[in-house]
Amino acid sequence: MNCLNDLKKEKLSALCKTENIPVLWEEPMKEHTSFKIGGPVSAMCVPKDRAQLEKVIRFAQTQQVAMWYLGNGSNLLVSDDGLKGIVVLLDSDFDGEIVIEGTTLEVPAGKKLSAVCADACKAGFSGMEFAWGIPGSVGGAVYMNAGAYGGEMKDCLLWAEYLDRTGKVVRLTKEQLQLSYRHSCFMQPEYEGCCIIRAAFSLQEGQQETIKAEMDRILTQRKEKQPLEFPSAGSTFKRPQGAFAAQLIDSCGLRGLKVGGAQVSQKHTGFVINSGDATCRDVLELTKQVRECVKEKTGYELELEVRLLP
Repeated sequence: MNCLNDLKKEKLSALCKTENIPVLWEEPMKEHTSFKIGGPVSAMCVPKDRAQLEKVIRFAQTQQVAMWYLGNGSNLLVSDDGLKGIVVLLDSDFDGEIVIEGTTLEVPAGKKLSAVCADACKAGFSGMEFAWGIPGSVGGAVYMNAGAYGGEMKDCLLWAEYLDRTGKVVRLTKEQLQLSYRHSCFMQPEYEGCCIIRAAFSLQEGQQETIKAEMDRILTQRKEKQPLEFPSAGSTFKRPQGAFAAQLIDSCGLRGLKVGGAQVSQKHTGFVINSGDATCRDVLELTKQVRECVKEKTGYELELEVRLLP
């Protein structure tokens, strides 16, 4: 794919003006990621519905411009040099509101998980408590089968819809999504360029007071154990089979290790935090050192859970 040069910027500007699609030029990605890291993107389009989204996707394809999808930016590490293409931001206003039918919640991809959990609790539905406090959007959570505290998306996900490269809306069942630990079918090459737009969650009736108490317990545990006071991308490494990343890192004496503004958290060694003005290069060098040390001392190979762009 090519960069978004001046001529293509003019064409994109004309499209966005005609279709009333909000667009930001040279927008710093650090303003849109929980890590607070990342250089500018050539253009950030913010479609409000599927029709606008399809227009942007078709433009990127016909003009052969690189494109990325963004929700809440909670599991991303973006290059210091930025992105030479188009970022499509699906925010909380995309594609309408959360719809409740029986005990099923149909949710646009840009909605934050916290909003889904709050609506489920208000309706007296149980099954989403584990996600309370996960700082991601629904689309991102489906993409990586996000989870915490013994639960994950596949436990309650019913189906997900995506817009394919031809503009067709396709629905996949939970089984078709191939959900496993921090994985879905959307990570496979054949789904490159496809955009998750909506998902449905099947929940169970419960007592609102009990649901809220569990959500409060989980949030308290998060605050006590995780370095929420610093920018980060959440858990930096995937859990290796037969071990825990944080325990391995701590056993190697790496708690507090720093490279520039990036640091292994003193509070939870499974987190790499931005302790102040960290760069993407800082984080990559620090995670490289951590992985090499853990491999040398324990034999375990840590794999990044954070997604790198580009």
